Amino acid sequence: MLTYYITDRAQFAGTEPDRRSQLLQTIRQAASAEVDYIQLREKDLCARELESLAREALHLIRSESSSKLLINHRTDIALALGADGVHLTGADIAASDARALTASAHRTEPFLIAASCHSSHEVRLAESHGADFAVLAPIFEKIGIVKNGIGLEELSRAAQKDKSLDLRVEAGEARRTFPVFALGGLDLQRAALCANAGAAGIAGIRLFQQCANLQELVRTIRSL
Repeated sequence: MLTYYITDRAQFAGTEPDRRSQLLQTIRQAASAEVDYIQLREKDLCARELESLAREALHLIRSESSSKLLINHRTDIALALGADGVHLTGADIAASDARALTASAHRTEPFLIAASCHSSHEVRLAESHGADFAVLAPIFEKIGIVKNGIGLEELSRAAQKDKSLDLRVEAGEARRTFPVFALGGLDLQRAALCANAGAAGIAGIRLFQQCANLQELVRTIRSL
């Protein structure tokens, strides 16, 4: 199972400098624990502040591990800084448009495109537009938010767990299922249920950000 830490400095106590410092420390710990993907999701920051924070986060990640940094929403900032990719919301451009921007930037390294989805139908759209993976949410009801989760059956449909492989010659040996990450109201017990439903990975904010031992958490999730 893959891991995807989504940042939210508003969950930390103290002044803005305190929250920023705690966030960067958590990013360092996540990178040290070899979290696969880290999404910088500080939506309230202006472009200049986000770019500054992203630059620091990228430096920490590159000095610690092979974790990949994705920038929420801002494809332009991700490309300008040399981040590993972008995470697109439902209100953003399509993954195909982001891919076109990547091509025009003449980037030599692969550029990852993740897409937020809320149904199996949206997952199929993200796949058709060339996203690398989807983050499906909320699987379960979020903590402190009165909103019903979409459930494990929808996750299984999105992940196409029970879909038989295309064994035709023209399908090629490289064919694989489109990766879907589960997000929303997860703890380790629910993460195991998501793994059984076909999720390729586990995404979370509190799950990672409020964890006392990220290395142990990552090992446990990878073993699911």
